[in-house]
Amino acid sequence: MEFKDKIVLIVGASSGMGRAVAVKLAARGASIVATARRQEKLEALASEITGQGGSCLALAADAEDAAAAERVVAATVERHGRIDLVLLNAGGAPALDMRRMSAGEVTAYMRSNYDVVVNYLFPVLRQMARQGGGLVAQTNSLAGFLGIPLQGPYSAAKGAVRLLIDTCRIEFGPYGIKFVSIYPGFVATEHTANDGMPAPLEISEDRAVEHILYALRRERSDYMFPPAMRWLIRLALVLPKSLTNWLLARELPPLRVADDLPGR
Repeated sequence: MEFKDKIVLIVGASSGMGRAVAVKLAARGASIVATARRQEKLEALASEITGQGGSCLALAADAEDAAAAERVVAATVERHGRIDLVLLNAGGAPALDMRRMSAGEVTAYMRSNYDVVVNYLFPVLRQMARQGGGLVAQTNSLAGFLGIPLQGPYSAAKGAVRLLIDTCRIEFGPYGIKFVSIYPGFVATEHTANDGMPAPLEISEDRAVEHILYALRRERSDYMFPPAMRWLIRLALVLPKSLTNWLLARELPPLRVADDLPGR
């Protein structure tokens, strides 16, 4: 994909990798529609982009609200007439020890990492089907391939999104819609600075953004990075489950007090 003159909707654009991608795509001639919950952050992003001669429409919305997501998609189409590329970049979670969590807490993190994709994905797919094609990109996670300690609900949500997108490739491919699933490892961002997670082979946000732009430009169906983590995940998927679980369990802190378990 060439980005010049493309209409790009970025979900989760107020900070981190989403914001950085918005700035870089605008510099390459794309018209940006940026959405997230924080209006003031979006307005600052729009001011930066327009100040550099680019185009950015800021639309604040909660991605967990399906009706709000639908309105953002409608406003994008009303403004520009089409959507060439959507980057679904919302979600995230701190360290989550399920031994201390309730069912409600688990499902809340599922909503904040799965529903936020679905709520934008299907209005965008309808629009792209009408216009005869487009590119759907989703920032997933390498945690979506394995049950990662301290990331259980997050891993489950990312795994569910991975399978959903894979099915969309088949069902929406005849409409000319392409899909890019992006799987970062550990990235040093504002949100991950104090999330309590071990971060082996962590890379900088700037380096991660370059990987994302590469995946978008080349329209890579599945793109995992950094390379070292990519090969570790591939190795883990072919190792015996007992060995993989033993290796992963070494990162799990002990829980010695039974009363810490929910319901006890």
